[in-house]
Amino acid sequence: MRHPSPPDPVTRLMTGPDIMSVRFWGVRGSIACPGPETTIFGGNTACVEIHCGDDRIILDAGTGLRELGDTFDAGAHIDADILLSHTHFDHIGGLPFFAPAYVGGSKLRIWAGHLRPEDGGLENLLSSMMAAPLFPIPMGVMASDKTFNDFHAGESFDLHCGAHVRTCPLNHPNGATGYRVEYGGGAVCYVTDTEHVDGTNDENILGLIEGADVFIYDATYTDAEYPSHVGWGHSTWQVGAKLAEMAGVKTYVPFHHDPSHDDEIMAAIEAEAKARFAGTVVARERLILEV
Repeated sequence: MRHPSPPDPVTRLMTGPDIMSVRFWGVRGSIACPGPETTIFGGNTACVEIHCGDDRIILDAGTGLRELGDTFDAGAHIDADILLSHTHFDHIGGLPFFAPAYVGGSKLRIWAGHLRPEDGGLENLLSSMMAAPLFPIPMGVMASDKTFNDFHAGESFDLHCGAHVRTCPLNHPNGATGYRVEYGGGAVCYVTDTEHVDGTNDENILGLIEGADVFIYDATYTDAEYPSHVGWGHSTWQVGAKLAEMAGVKTYVPFHHDPSHDDEIMAAIEAEAKARFAGTVVARERLILEV
């Protein structure tokens, strides 16, 4: 079996005023699947890092967040916004293992746009995840300064780093939020955990991603696989390519890979997707995109 070669390593992100860089730390959906069959594309669940100049935005807190945290020296602090698409476990399970969150001086502003009043809010939900008997270390042990921001998907807001964020609701069980991060004239869109409806185009998504530099999309299934997963809350790389073409995006990034898709399957998907939309770059761990 011939696996694809890993991309040439990128040793550093470009930083500085008006520069955006995107780095992928976790690209899987549903459950982490590290192992010999996923060494090329990666097995960690969703986590994407955006550098806006010298500042940092983190999209989702899946198991890839732990590896991001491990890039910091012991005791180093972080100042970042964490934008959660939603709070299913594959998108928050890395937070208890994010080393900088336990460091005094770290500042974390955590956002979510899908929770209803009866859910008790983001802070209550994340604290419950880290409470006994589910986890032995309560969130209160984290020495970082944390703020929790609940909003309604569809709202827009500005971040501490100067980035402007637009959002839209997504079609997913229990709700989810899509994000458009604009900074320095560039735009990165993160649209994962959403299901298309056959025969229609999601106007919320099209409006969000119009003219984007980078469009990251839930491509869990292929069109052939999708009929047996209707109602599960996920889409296909083919639908993502169509949306990318309609919206005039520059780079389309299939993301949230199914855990059953090993490197061989992902290589075949990559070849087909690039043939369908020339600006396709399939997400893999440690991939860096400059905007």
